[in-house]
Amino acid sequence: MTTPADRAARGKAARKRAPRSAHAFWLPSVDRPDPVAVLERQGRDRLPELLPIRYGRMAASPFAFLRGAAAVMAADLAAQPHTGLTVQLCGDAHLLNFGLYASPERSLLFDLNDFDETFPGPFEWDVKRLAASVAVAARENGHGDPAARAAARAAVAAYRTAMRRLAGLGELAVWYERVDTDGLTALARSVRRRRRIEDTLTRARRRTSLHALGRLTETTGGQRRIIKDPPLLEPAGASDMASLRKTFSDYRSTLAEERRLLLDRYRFVDAARKVVGVGSVGTRCFIVLLAGRDVDDPLFLQIKEARTSVLEQHLPSGPYSHHGHRVVAGQRLLQAAGDVFLGWMTGPQGRAFYWRQLRDMKGSAEVAAMDPEGLRGYATLCGTTLARAHARSGDRIAIAAYLGGTDTFDHAITDFALAYAGQTATDHATLGAAVTAGVLTAAPGV
Repeated sequence: MTTPADRAARGKAARKRAPRSAHAFWLPSVDRPDPVAVLERQGRDRLPELLPIRYGRMAASPFAFLRGAAAVMAADLAAQPHTGLTVQLCGDAHLLNFGLYASPERSLLFDLNDFDETFPGPFEWDVKRLAASVAVAARENGHGDPAARAAARAAVAAYRTAMRRLAGLGELAVWYERVDTDGLTALARSVRRRRRIEDTLTRARRRTSLHALGRLTETTGGQRRIIKDPPLLEPAGASDMASLRKTFSDYRSTLAEERRLLLDRYRFVDAARKVVGVGSVGTRCFIVLLAGRDVDDPLFLQIKEARTSVLEQHLPSGPYSHHGHRVVAGQRLLQAAGDVFLGWMTGPQGRAFYWRQLRDMKGSAEVAAMDPEGLRGYATLCGTTLARAHARSGDRIAIAAYLGGTDTFDHAITDFALAYAGQTATDHATLGAAVTAGVLTAAPGV
């Protein structure tokens, strides 16, 4: 049996493979892939009519570019030495992929909320993406580099501190860790900030399927139908509708028995294609309206295409051949509590999809409105949350030993984050130049 001392020794041994101070450096290699070429390759199997929306959203700002450029950063991270300390990575752990959602017990939790790129890999890849997103956001908010550095360091220090605390806990204690609303309000050091957090919580509690019924549907010919809002929300065509009805029954088989029974109490009403996010634009995504007891008892589910993770070409093979299964399994590993309707299936043309609730008290922070103190607090929360997620699947004792009790790792990742924020600004300008030159077509503001 491997003892905690053995596991700690393994973590410290990883410092020889990837010294903590070595994480500080970022210098693009001479054969670094062109970021626009990376995006174009991703677009080859996406819906071509939606790609201008993706490029338009990414061109809006450096932070928007970072959100859509997970594949670009994955290649950059793979070119650097890594620890070999494997966890289930989120794969896209930027600031806006954390947020609020409802647990099955109807408590509001704060956690990671996007898992399209989840894959087993070195723990520090998620930490670097989080820290880089903090630095990019701080610069975009006009905070200046000292404030950007302080916010990025707060995220990394919180990760290290939380991981070292979790290393001392038992297995069940770690598994049951979560960040609830008490943890959020504890961050507020002023009445104004506390009110802002409470407003965010109130809005999240309102975001339910019943609330969505009034916003996303209308009554036509005595029937509830999802509204048209092209190009972002389009009625599903006849072939898509037939496929969705078929895959609905296939998806059902991936749920636990009691949840199948619950799902069976709903009937299929309508479906529509929906454009979501930044990096996901162009992938196939639908929403489905179901009705339970009556038409005023709705359930909205989202069906999202699951594609190859941007991390896969840079890492050893993962345990799942079905990408929908990969996403669902990764989410269940990383989140403190899961969506009761989370499942997967194979859809038209053999494409992988996963299903989840569209709105279940989901809410996100307004990062663009944060002052330096607010961003530091939010970065701290995200770093703590990421450590909790990693501790569920990786060797927390080895990772904690690698990180150590000093701030060596904190400063190194912070230096990387500031340097990579500069790279992101350059890549964003490259995308803008490609749009101006007509190499890519962008639809801004959509």
